[in-house]
Amino acid sequence: MEPLSRFLLGLILAVASSAQNNCTCTTNKWMVCAEDASGNCNCTLVGSNHKVDCSTLTSKCLLMKAEMIPLEEKHRWLLDNDGIYNPDCEDGVIFKARQCNQIDTCWCVNSARVRRTEKGDKSLSCGELVRTSSIYVELKHKKRSSAFDVPDIANALKHPFESRYKLHPKYIAAVKYDSPFIQIHLNQNEKSRCDVDIADVAYYFEKDIKDDSLFHSNDALTVSVNGDALDIEKIRTYYVDEKPPVLHETTGCWRQYCGDPDCWLWRRCAGYSEVAVDKKI
Repeated sequence: MEPLSRFLLGLILAVASSAQNNCTCTTNKWMVCAEDASGNCNCTLVGSNHKVDCSTLTSKCLLMKAEMIPLEEKHRWLLDNDGIYNPDCEDGVIFKARQCNQIDTCWCVNSARVRRTEKGDKSLSCGELVRTSSIYVELKHKKRSSAFDVPDIANALKHPFESRYKLHPKYIAAVKYDSPFIQIHLNQNEKSRCDVDIADVAYYFEKDIKDDSLFHSNDALTVSVNGDALDIEKIRTYYVDEKPPVLHETTGCWRQYCGDPDCWLWRRCAGYSEVAVDKKI
């Protein structure tokens, strides 16, 4: 049996066993759960002994590390335009400011794991982890005979952010709609210890839209507007940091405008679905 097949079979059996005991992690499918001698349900992340609070979202860094396990079994690694690497997490939760791939190429990232600097070697110093304070999620729904009403589509999309992802409504700055395009603006200049991070929310939401839910049993997200299904065919995410990124034109990135009437100057590299925003103009 192939290594990946063995891993997936083992994961399915572990999840099935915990489900039979009603001991599951509803917010994370990458968990193995078991009851202790006192009957308490304890869940640890696949591939590690890291315990996670299943009453809220799991951090994006931990999720990406868990998603690496089947790829490692297949001798593959997480591949994107910043190379092939297993993300490093600070204190086992948030991304470390400096990330490196398997050939010791390194770069600095923000709290959402988007690259902020040129690439270097292991001598590269990144200092503090710059926090992503604002996120724009742009959606395009499938063609339909008539457009939705703006208040209806706004309410339909705010609901899962508040109920499914446990995001406080004060962090949903705006939902704009110009058929077939939708823009969701999340803003979180400060967050309390109990609040979910908007970077984690955006990752869960993107996975849901791409039919790869992170919730237990692949609990699918369904959004309807007054009974009509909202079918999304494209998603793109833009990240705004507390400090501007340090990137030069030699990286093969270019500047472009978006977000009318709130026009933002941003850098996009070929093939990216995640974009680090430079500054507002």
